[in-house]
Amino acid sequence: MPATDTAARPDTAARPDTGARTDEAADLISGARDRIDSLDDRIIGLIQERMAVSAVIQEARITSGGRRVNLSREMEVLGHYREALGKPGTALAMTLLELCRGRV
Repeated sequence: MPATDTAARPDTAARPDTGARTDEAADLISGARDRIDSLDDRIIGLIQERMAVSAVIQEARITSGGRRVNLSREMEVLGHYREALGKPGTALAMTLLELCRGRV
């Protein structure tokens, strides 16, 4: 029976949790996923910080007799995200604005 080169053959059971077929790819994916998880934690923290700052602004506006929401400012935010990220940026900005509205 001839010897087979196992290194050249993909290991279909390398790490099924990653979807990879080689240990090398699985290691790369696992490391990248750890980095994404860390980035997601930072993004969530920044969103929470944004929500707190937005609440301060809304409280000041309402206390001074103004409206809770400033639509022209929201349009600026939507435009900023759309310019930076394209059409999906608008959806992201809408979600952020929704998270930050009405907390006061």
